[in-house]
Amino acid sequence: MYSKGETPVSQPMSDAAVRELSPLALAFVGDGVFETLVRTALVQNTRLAPGRLHAMAVKFVSAPGQFRILEFLLPHLTEEELAVVHRGKNSSKASVAKHATPEQYRASTAFESLLGWLHLTGQQPRIEQLFDLVWRQFSPEFLQR
Repeated sequence: MYSKGETPVSQPMSDAAVRELSPLALAFVGDGVFETLVRTALVQNTRLAPGRLHAMAVKFVSAPGQFRILEFLLPHLTEEELAVVHRGKNSSKASVAKHATPEQYRASTAFESLLGWLHLTGQQPRIEQLFDLVWRQFSPEFLQR
């Protein structure tokens, strides 16, 4: 099945295989991708205590924070990326986060779907490019306004 040294996640999935996944499955992966990026950037760029690191990370990975991030990124996205975002926004979820509007929750799902799609299709440089735009644009305080 896998050659020596190869794991199920070492190779990108085909576009056809990723298209068969639900937007919520893409968002599941994208949530982990974004959480890892934010945590890594915070540790590399700050000297905060663990409790403060968590508080700062939450401002980025919360539905309201991701809503603002997606609004900012929309003009920077390709047509294909916008289609993934649109699909993610239209996916239905049974629940909504406690501290988010339905619009913010749908946008956060769309943003996470985009990151999941990029990750699963092996587009790490694009993920890093988009994250760099976000990191330079937003402070955690701005995301909470």
